[in-house]
Amino acid sequence: MQTVSVEELSSRLQSLPPNPRIVCSGNMAIPWEGVSVVDQALPSYVLNALNAPPGLPERDGVTVETCFVGAGMRRHPGLRYVPSRLSLVPLLFTRTLLPDAVLIHCAPPRDGQLSLGVEVNVLPAAIEACRARGGLVIAVVNERMPYTFGDAQVPVDHVDVALEIDTPLAAHTPGTPDDESAAIGERVASMVLDGATMQLGIGAVPDATLKAIIGRKELRVWTEMFSDGVLALDAAGALDRDHPLVTSFVFGSQELYDWVDGNPWVRMLRTEKTNDPGLIAQQRRMTSVNTALEVDLFGQANASRINARIHSGFGGQTDFIVGALHSPGGQSFIALRSWHPKADVSTIVPLVDEPVTSFQQSAIVTENGVARLWGHDEREQCRDLIEECAHPRVRDELWEEAAELGLA
Repeated sequence: MQTVSVEELSSRLQSLPPNPRIVCSGNMAIPWEGVSVVDQALPSYVLNALNAPPGLPERDGVTVETCFVGAGMRRHPGLRYVPSRLSLVPLLFTRTLLPDAVLIHCAPPRDGQLSLGVEVNVLPAAIEACRARGGLVIAVVNERMPYTFGDAQVPVDHVDVALEIDTPLAAHTPGTPDDESAAIGERVASMVLDGATMQLGIGAVPDATLKAIIGRKELRVWTEMFSDGVLALDAAGALDRDHPLVTSFVFGSQELYDWVDGNPWVRMLRTEKTNDPGLIAQQRRMTSVNTALEVDLFGQANASRINARIHSGFGGQTDFIVGALHSPGGQSFIALRSWHPKADVSTIVPLVDEPVTSFQQSAIVTENGVARLWGHDEREQCRDLIEECAHPRVRDELWEEAAELGLA
């Protein structure tokens, strides 16, 4: 690994083929200094990243490619969305999305190994595919990046050039859940058993759920990502200390980053492991909690599109639903408000008119109640979705639509 200046890195980028594909650390770990050098050095390029925040270059010649659309990508003029379950994204780097370079955000090396820190995800697969093709692996080495273990560790000789920086990471401090989110969290938590293995994301409902399960015992974590809620569970003694906390990326407060830095209890694994339904199914009482934009009377969930425009993507929702249902004692929940506050519409609809993200969950949960799906016939599912989950103001209308659909 050769440490270089901005000018030297710019010169190395000139060796890439025209319009190269550059796979980059995503989520809130974008190495902005490296992206800036790429943007100034190359007239055109494809930047492949997962769930990127605002700030990506938007000029002519820049294509933003992703299998999961982040807030900074939804209205990007150069967006190229490639639908894929998250567990399968690493395979694409050896088939159709061949990387010419990889741009990673790392912690400084320890014992000859860098660390991908808070963002592992698809990056190990991208590095392997890039090196197999003779591509360029670039590390932006940040003194502020926490050092994590597992698949986060990258031998220094797998990196061609490094740019050193000292920049604070993007951070998120959880707020207090609103009343509806708190009610949903309480309902989900009431179905979580001692000894369960949890998969939870970030947001008001997951935060409320974690707050509500703080009295449980021997909980484990096998998830795509976790945030500050894990700190509270640890402080309350709710976690199984004999089992590692398994995740693929971390996003939260500076307190969380300080906690994961050098913490051997946290095992950062690559996406094809964390999201492998077969490995998920092996976890004890696997309990998956996800959300959606809308759910229809057949139990089909749309979590990906609004008015046919891509909003996010498949992500790991299907991976975890399938894995959880195959786990002994496992459960999978879709938790959402019954009424969308911004769009001012019901989230329980007769029939989704967007592509379906997932189906056959254990149950749908709103602030109003719980509709058990798996193992119940379609009319029972429909009845509970209307009577237990839907907002009262739309129940009569939903019953009329249910009759038209042959569900009532």
